[in-house]
Amino acid sequence: MSSAELRLPETESIALSLDDGVLHLRLNRPEARNAMNPQMLAEIGAVFDAVRDRLDVRVVVLRGAGGHFCAGADLKSLGSGAKTPGDRDPVATLNRRFGTMLQQVEAASQVVIAVCEGAVLGGGFGLACVADITLAQAQARFGLPETTRGLPPAQIAPFVAARIGLSQARRLCLSGAQFDGIEARRLGLAHECYDDSAALDAGVAATIAAVLRCAPQANAITKAILMNAGRHDLDARLDAAAVQFSECTRGAEAAEGISAFMQKRAARWASPHEAG
Repeated sequence: MSSAELRLPETESIALSLDDGVLHLRLNRPEARNAMNPQMLAEIGAVFDAVRDRLDVRVVVLRGAGGHFCAGADLKSLGSGAKTPGDRDPVATLNRRFGTMLQQVEAASQVVIAVCEGAVLGGGFGLACVADITLAQAQARFGLPETTRGLPPAQIAPFVAARIGLSQARRLCLSGAQFDGIEARRLGLAHECYDDSAALDAGVAATIAAVLRCAPQANAITKAILMNAGRHDLDARLDAAAVQFSECTRGAEAAEGISAFMQKRAARWASPHEAG
């Protein structure tokens, strides 16, 4: 462990507080239900870079401001930048950055606790999947709505399959189904489910206390051992998925799906009478 003083980055889209080895990272775009934009991605990544291998930071608690965990990607910031011959695809690069961030969170030496309430959609669902311990409020709404927007959950899908199994991942990804915290626990996505905010807060406190009873280096080593199993070629899979995602953003489905979402209407493919 480094003896140097920990310096956390300055952030705007997330709020940070460190207390006796517990780092609270709160997604802080409540006006957008904490939807992720490029700035938030970069800031989360910078925080996990800063605490890498720091055994004096024992726990990272991920939570959202305003009663929501995370509503996924901010579609307004997605863009559809044209590909320039010889240049890197900007949309694929941005999409891949999200996969990199999920890898950082999953590989952190700290115990990562996700506290899920309100919207837990898309990218928020991905964060819930890479946390070591996921706690949910019963009324939380989980889901992978990407395909209803004409997009694949490109960077999220491998982590979803690893968390809940391929069969359930296929069902959820390919139907855009949404479900509550009770179902999230049944699926193995959430480890505990609580009826209300007070019970959830008590569960978070109890979980932190339990983790702090474990030796920090032993926990870090144990986590590394567990995470090394079956993770070969994940980078290659995520690289390919980023390119596929970018191609979808420039297609007719994404144009229709995102427009329908912004206009609060059903996409054309949601109604057989309008499909033509």
